[in-house]
Amino acid sequence: MFYSIRHVNLFRYSAPVRESVMELRMQPRSEGPQTLRSFQISTNPRAQLYAYTDHLGNAVYHFNLLREHEELRIEAQAVVEIGAFPELPEKLDALEWGRYNSYNLHDDHYDMLGHSKFARPSPELLSFMTIADLEKPAGDPLTALRHLQRTIYDSFEYKSGVTEVHSPIEVALEQRLGVCQDFAHIMIAIARGWGIPTRYVSGYLHHKGSRDRSRADATHAWVESYLPSLGWVGFDPTNNIAPRERHIRAAVGRDYADVPPTRGTYKGGADSELSIAVSLEPTAAPVRHEDFLKVARPMSATPPTPSMPERLYLQQQQQQQQQQQQQQ
Repeated sequence: MFYSIRHVNLFRYSAPVRESVMELRMQPRSEGPQTLRSFQISTNPRAQLYAYTDHLGNAVYHFNLLREHEELRIEAQAVVEIGAFPELPEKLDALEWGRYNSYNLHDDHYDMLGHSKFARPSPELLSFMTIADLEKPAGDPLTALRHLQRTIYDSFEYKSGVTEVHSPIEVALEQRLGVCQDFAHIMIAIARGWGIPTRYVSGYLHHKGSRDRSRADATHAWVESYLPSLGWVGFDPTNNIAPRERHIRAAVGRDYADVPPTRGTYKGGADSELSIAVSLEPTAAPVRHEDFLKVARPMSATPPTPSMPERLYLQQQQQQQQQQQQQQ
Protein backbone atom coordinates (compact mmCIF):
# COMPACT_ATOMS: atom_id res chain seq x y z
CA MET A 1 0.00 0.00 0.00
CA PHE A 2 1.30 3.43 -1.00
CA TYR A 3 0.16 6.74 0.55
CA SER A 4 0.62 10.32 -0.61
CA ILE A 5 0.87 12.84 2.25
CA ARG A 6 0.58 16.61 2.05
CA HIS A 7 1.03 18.60 5.27
CA VAL A 8 0.83 22.41 5.29
CA ASN A 9 1.44 24.75 8.24
CA LEU A 10 0.68 28.43 7.66
CA PHE A 11 1.78 31.05 10.20
CA ARG A 12 0.20 34.48 9.88
CA TYR A 13 1.36 37.54 11.84
CA SER A 14 -0.60 40.67 12.73
CA ALA A 15 2.39 42.80 11.68
CA PRO A 16 5.59 42.13 9.76
CA VAL A 17 8.19 40.13 11.72
CA ARG A 18 11.94 40.43 11.14
CA GLU A 19 13.08 36.84 11.61
CA SER A 20 11.69 33.30 12.02
CA VAL A 21 13.68 30.37 13.39
CA MET A 22 12.02 26.98 12.84
CA GLU A 23 12.64 23.30 13.56
CA LEU A 24 10.57 20.71 11.67
CA ARG A 25 9.83 17.03 12.31
CA MET A 26 7.56 16.26 9.37
CA GLN A 27 9.45 13.55 7.48
CA PRO A 28 7.96 10.05 7.87
CA ARG A 29 10.34 7.47 9.26
CA SER A 30 11.69 4.61 7.16
CA GLU A 31 11.91 1.43 9.20
CA GLY A 32 10.13 -1.88 9.65
CA PRO A 33 7.11 -2.27 7.35
CA GLN A 34 7.19 1.48 6.55
CA THR A 35 9.44 2.77 3.75
CA LEU A 36 9.78 6.41 2.74
CA ARG A 37 9.81 6.62 -1.07
CA SER A 38 10.02 10.40 -1.56
CA PHE A 39 9.97 13.55 0.54
CA GLN A 40 10.35 17.28 0.06
CA ILE A 41 9.81 20.45 2.10
CA SER A 42 9.22 23.92 0.70
CA THR A 43 8.84 27.26 2.46
CA ASN A 44 7.39 30.59 1.38
CA PRO A 45 9.27 32.90 1.73
CA ARG A 46 12.06 30.61 0.63
CA ALA A 47 14.65 29.63 3.21
CA GLN A 48 17.81 27.53 3.22
CA LEU A 49 17.00 24.20 4.92
CA TYR A 50 19.47 22.19 6.97
CA ALA A 51 18.90 18.68 8.32
CA TYR A 52 20.16 16.19 10.87
CA THR A 53 18.96 13.00 12.56
CA ASP A 54 18.35 13.14 16.31
CA HIS A 55 19.27 10.40 18.80
CA LEU A 56 15.87 8.69 18.35
CA GLY A 57 16.20 8.44 14.58
CA ASN A 58 13.87 11.33 13.72
CA ALA A 59 14.72 13.48 10.70
CA VAL A 60 14.92 17.12 11.82
CA TYR A 61 14.97 20.09 9.42
CA HIS A 62 15.71 23.64 10.54
CA PHE A 63 16.09 27.09 9.03
CA ASN A 64 16.53 30.75 9.93
CA LEU A 65 14.48 33.14 7.79
CA LEU A 66 16.10 36.59 8.06
CA ARG A 67 13.91 38.64 5.72
CA GLU A 68 10.81 40.56 6.83
CA HIS A 69 7.52 38.68 6.32
CA GLU A 70 3.86 38.72 7.38
CA GLU A 71 3.23 35.02 6.85
CA LEU A 72 5.24 31.83 6.65
CA ARG A 73 4.07 28.76 4.76
CA ILE A 74 5.71 25.37 5.32
CA GLU A 75 4.63 22.50 3.09
CA ALA A 76 5.81 18.89 3.27
CA GLN A 77 4.97 16.23 0.69
CA ALA A 78 5.82 12.55 0.96
CA VAL A 79 5.11 9.16 -0.57
CA VAL A 80 5.26 6.23 1.84
CA GLU A 81 4.99 2.49 1.27
CA ILE A 82 3.47 0.33 4.01
CA GLY A 83 4.16 -3.40 3.94
CA ALA A 84 2.64 -6.28 5.85
CA PHE A 85 2.74 -6.22 9.65
CA PRO A 86 3.54 -9.37 11.64
CA GLU A 87 0.61 -10.82 13.53
CA LEU A 88 0.75 -10.36 17.30
CA PRO A 89 0.07 -13.25 19.67
CA GLU A 90 -3.06 -13.30 21.79
CA LYS A 91 -0.94 -13.02 24.92
CA LEU A 92 2.59 -13.50 26.23
CA ASP A 93 3.83 -15.89 28.85
CA ALA A 94 3.90 -14.98 32.53
CA LEU A 95 7.71 -14.62 32.45
CA GLU A 96 7.54 -11.49 30.26
CA TRP A 97 7.44 -9.17 33.29
CA GLY A 98 10.75 -10.61 34.47
CA ARG A 99 12.38 -9.76 31.14
CA TYR A 100 12.32 -6.06 32.01
CA ASN A 101 15.88 -6.17 33.30
CA SER A 102 19.29 -4.71 32.51
CA TYR A 103 19.98 -7.51 30.03
CA ASN A 104 17.03 -6.54 27.78
CA LEU A 105 16.75 -2.80 28.46
CA HIS A 106 19.16 -0.18 27.15
CA ASP A 107 19.53 3.60 27.39
CA ASP A 108 16.74 4.37 24.90
CA HIS A 109 14.35 2.14 26.87
CA TYR A 110 15.16 3.82 30.19
CA ASP A 111 14.47 7.22 28.59
CA MET A 112 10.92 5.98 28.01
CA LEU A 113 10.43 4.91 31.63
CA GLY A 114 10.91 8.23 33.42
CA HIS A 115 8.55 11.15 33.89
CA SER A 116 8.34 13.68 31.06
CA LYS A 117 6.70 17.07 30.57
CA PHE A 118 3.24 15.78 29.59
CA ALA A 119 3.39 12.14 30.72
CA ARG A 120 3.80 12.16 34.49
CA PRO A 121 1.89 11.06 37.59
CA SER A 122 -0.56 13.40 39.30
CA PRO A 123 -3.41 13.15 41.84
CA GLU A 124 -5.90 13.25 38.96
CA LEU A 125 -4.12 10.39 37.20
CA LEU A 126 -3.95 8.27 40.36
CA SER A 127 -7.66 8.90 40.96
CA PHE A 128 -8.51 7.77 37.42
CA MET A 129 -6.38 4.64 37.82
CA THR A 130 -8.20 3.79 41.05
CA ILE A 131 -11.66 4.31 39.58
CA ALA A 132 -10.79 2.34 36.43
CA ASP A 133 -9.03 -0.43 38.38
CA LEU A 134 -5.71 0.25 36.66
CA GLU A 135 -3.46 0.41 39.72
CA LYS A 136 -2.01 -2.99 38.87
CA PRO A 137 -1.59 -4.43 35.36
CA ALA A 138 -3.80 -7.37 34.46
CA GLY A 139 -2.05 -10.51 33.19
CA ASP A 140 1.03 -10.33 30.95
CA PRO A 141 2.27 -6.96 29.60
CA LEU A 142 0.58 -7.34 26.19
CA THR A 143 -2.77 -8.21 27.75
CA ALA A 144 -2.41 -5.36 30.25
CA LEU A 145 -1.66 -2.80 27.52
CA ARG A 146 -4.63 -3.92 25.42
CA HIS A 147 -6.86 -3.59 28.48
CA LEU A 148 -5.43 -0.13 29.19
CA GLN A 149 -6.04 0.95 25.58
CA ARG A 150 -9.66 -0.20 25.77
CA THR A 151 -10.24 1.44 29.15
CA ILE A 152 -9.02 4.83 27.93
CA TYR A 153 -11.17 4.50 24.80
CA ASP A 154 -14.26 3.74 26.89
CA SER A 155 -13.57 6.36 29.57
CA PHE A 156 -13.01 9.44 27.41
CA GLU A 157 -14.99 11.17 24.70
CA TYR A 158 -13.12 12.58 21.73
CA LYS A 159 -13.74 16.33 21.47
CA SER A 160 -11.47 19.01 20.05
CA GLY A 161 -11.26 22.47 21.59
CA VAL A 162 -11.31 21.28 25.21
CA THR A 163 -7.53 20.93 25.40
CA GLU A 164 -4.64 22.60 23.58
CA VAL A 165 -1.28 21.24 22.47
CA HIS A 166 0.35 22.41 25.70
CA SER A 167 -2.45 21.34 28.07
CA PRO A 168 -1.43 19.00 30.90
CA ILE A 169 -3.21 15.65 31.18
CA GLU A 170 -5.16 16.90 34.20
CA VAL A 171 -7.49 18.87 31.89
CA ALA A 172 -8.56 15.77 29.96
CA LEU A 173 -8.75 13.70 33.16
CA GLU A 174 -11.06 16.19 34.86
CA GLN A 175 -13.30 16.74 31.81
CA ARG A 176 -13.15 13.15 30.51
CA LEU A 177 -12.75 14.84 27.12
CA GLY A 178 -9.78 15.33 24.85
CA VAL A 179 -7.98 14.43 21.64
CA CYS A 180 -5.43 11.84 20.54
CA GLN A 181 -2.51 13.70 22.13
CA ASP A 182 -4.20 13.65 25.56
CA PHE A 183 -5.12 9.97 25.37
CA ALA A 184 -1.58 9.05 24.29
CA HIS A 185 -0.06 10.96 27.23
CA ILE A 186 -2.42 9.31 29.72
CA MET A 187 -1.60 5.84 28.39
CA ILE A 188 2.14 6.59 28.46
CA ALA A 189 2.03 7.79 32.07
CA ILE A 190 0.16 4.69 33.26
CA ALA A 191 2.25 2.20 31.28
CA ARG A 192 5.49 3.73 32.56
CA GLY A 193 4.12 3.50 36.07
CA TRP A 194 3.76 -0.25 35.48
CA GLY A 195 7.42 -0.43 34.45
CA ILE A 196 6.83 -0.69 30.68
CA PRO A 197 8.96 1.61 28.48
CA THR A 198 6.46 3.55 26.37
CA ARG A 199 6.98 6.33 23.85
CA TYR A 200 4.88 8.90 22.01
CA VAL A 201 4.37 8.56 18.24
CA SER A 202 3.36 11.45 16.00
CA GLY A 203 2.19 10.81 12.47
CA TYR A 204 -0.85 10.41 10.28
CA LEU A 205 -3.87 8.12 10.03
CA HIS A 206 -5.76 7.23 6.86
CA HIS A 207 -9.49 7.56 7.66
CA LYS A 208 -11.28 6.63 4.46
CA GLY A 209 -13.89 3.93 5.02
CA SER A 210 -13.33 3.76 8.78
CA ARG A 211 -15.10 4.97 11.91
CA ASP A 212 -12.12 6.56 13.63
CA ARG A 213 -12.79 9.17 16.29
CA SER A 214 -9.83 11.36 15.38
CA ARG A 215 -9.96 14.00 12.65
CA ALA A 216 -9.02 13.17 9.07
CA ASP A 217 -7.54 16.63 8.32
CA ALA A 218 -4.98 16.68 11.14
CA THR A 219 -1.96 14.82 12.42
CA HIS A 220 -2.46 11.84 14.71
CA ALA A 221 -0.78 10.51 17.85
CA TRP A 222 -0.54 7.08 19.46
CA VAL A 223 1.94 5.13 21.59
CA GLU A 224 4.47 2.33 21.31
CA SER A 225 5.40 0.13 24.25
CA TYR A 226 8.46 -2.08 24.50
CA LEU A 227 7.87 -5.79 25.00
CA PRO A 228 11.15 -7.72 25.33
CA SER A 229 9.80 -10.69 23.36
CA LEU A 230 8.33 -8.57 20.53
CA GLY A 231 10.11 -5.21 20.46
CA TRP A 232 8.21 -1.93 20.12
CA VAL A 233 4.46 -2.57 19.70
CA GLY A 234 1.92 0.14 18.81
CA PHE A 235 -1.36 0.98 20.58
CA ASP A 236 -3.93 3.58 19.53
CA PRO A 237 -6.10 4.47 22.57
CA THR A 238 -8.03 7.10 20.61
CA ASN A 239 -9.57 4.48 18.32
CA ASN A 240 -8.90 1.28 20.31
CA ILE A 241 -7.02 -0.33 17.44
CA ALA A 242 -3.54 -1.70 16.81
CA PRO A 243 -1.57 0.70 14.55
CA ARG A 244 -0.96 -1.11 11.29
CA GLU A 245 -1.25 -0.31 7.57
CA ARG A 246 -3.30 2.89 8.04
CA HIS A 247 -0.87 4.52 10.50
CA ILE A 248 2.07 6.53 9.11
CA ARG A 249 4.85 7.15 11.67
CA ALA A 250 6.67 10.49 11.49
CA ALA A 251 8.57 10.83 14.79
CA VAL A 252 8.91 9.25 18.23
CA GLY A 253 9.76 10.82 21.60
CA ARG A 254 9.03 10.85 25.31
CA ASP A 255 5.89 12.92 24.66
CA TYR A 256 4.58 15.67 22.39
CA ALA A 257 7.21 18.14 23.66
CA ASP A 258 9.90 16.10 21.88
CA VAL A 259 8.23 15.81 18.48
CA PRO A 260 5.96 18.71 17.45
CA PRO A 261 5.80 18.95 13.63
CA THR A 262 6.96 22.59 13.84
CA ARG A 263 8.64 24.48 16.65
CA GLY A 264 10.19 27.91 16.54
CA THR A 265 10.13 31.58 17.36
CA TYR A 266 10.11 34.95 15.62
CA LYS A 267 11.31 38.51 16.22
CA GLY A 268 8.80 41.32 16.12
CA GLY A 269 5.92 42.80 18.09
CA ALA A 270 3.12 40.81 16.47
CA ASP A 271 0.55 38.19 17.36
CA SER A 272 0.60 34.94 15.41
CA GLU A 273 -2.02 32.56 14.03
CA LEU A 274 -1.42 28.98 12.90
CA SER A 275 -3.50 27.14 10.27
CA ILE A 276 -2.92 23.44 9.52
CA ALA A 277 -4.03 21.25 6.64
CA VAL A 278 -3.30 17.55 6.19
CA SER A 279 -4.16 15.32 3.25
CA LEU A 280 -3.47 11.57 3.24
CA GLU A 281 -4.62 9.46 0.31
CA PRO A 282 -3.74 6.07 -1.20
CA THR A 283 -1.67 6.46 -4.34
CA ALA A 284 -0.10 4.38 -7.08
CA ALA A 285 3.39 3.02 -6.68
CA PRO A 286 6.04 5.53 -7.77
CA VAL A 287 7.47 4.92 -11.21
CA ARG A 288 10.91 3.30 -11.03
CA HIS A 289 13.81 5.02 -12.79
CA GLU A 290 14.17 1.96 -15.06
CA ASP A 291 10.53 2.29 -16.16
CA PHE A 292 10.61 6.08 -16.41
CA LEU A 293 13.60 6.25 -18.77
CA LYS A 294 12.98 5.55 -22.45
CA VAL A 295 15.65 4.59 -24.97
CA ALA A 296 16.12 7.48 -27.38
CA ARG A 297 18.89 5.91 -29.52
CA PRO A 298 19.05 2.08 -29.43
CA MET A 299 22.29 0.22 -29.93
CA SER A 300 22.88 -1.38 -33.34
CA ALA A 301 22.00 -5.07 -33.64
CA THR A 302 25.23 -5.76 -35.65
CA PRO A 303 28.75 -5.02 -34.41
CA PRO A 304 30.13 -1.72 -35.72
CA THR A 305 32.61 -1.90 -38.64
CA PRO A 306 36.20 -1.33 -37.42
CA SER A 307 37.90 1.84 -38.61
CA MET A 308 41.05 1.74 -40.78
CA PRO A 309 43.51 2.00 -37.83
CA GLU A 310 41.58 -0.69 -35.99
CA ARG A 311 41.66 -3.02 -39.05
CA LEU A 312 45.43 -2.58 -39.42
CA TYR A 313 45.93 -3.33 -35.75
CA LEU A 314 43.80 -6.49 -35.96
CA GLN A 315 45.71 -7.68 -39.06
CA GLN A 316 49.03 -7.21 -37.25
CA GLN A 317 47.72 -9.19 -34.28
CA GLN A 318 46.61 -12.04 -36.54
CA GLN A 319 49.98 -12.13 -38.35
CA GLN A 320 51.87 -12.29 -35.05
CA GLN A 321 49.68 -15.14 -33.85
CA GLN A 322 50.26 -17.06 -37.10
CA GLN A 323 54.06 -16.59 -36.87
CA GLN A 324 54.05 -17.85 -33.26
CA GLN A 325 52.07 -20.95 -34.28
CA GLN A 326 54.52 -21.69 -37.16
CA GLN A 327 57.52 -21.39 -34.83
CA GLN A 328 55.95 -23.88 -32.42
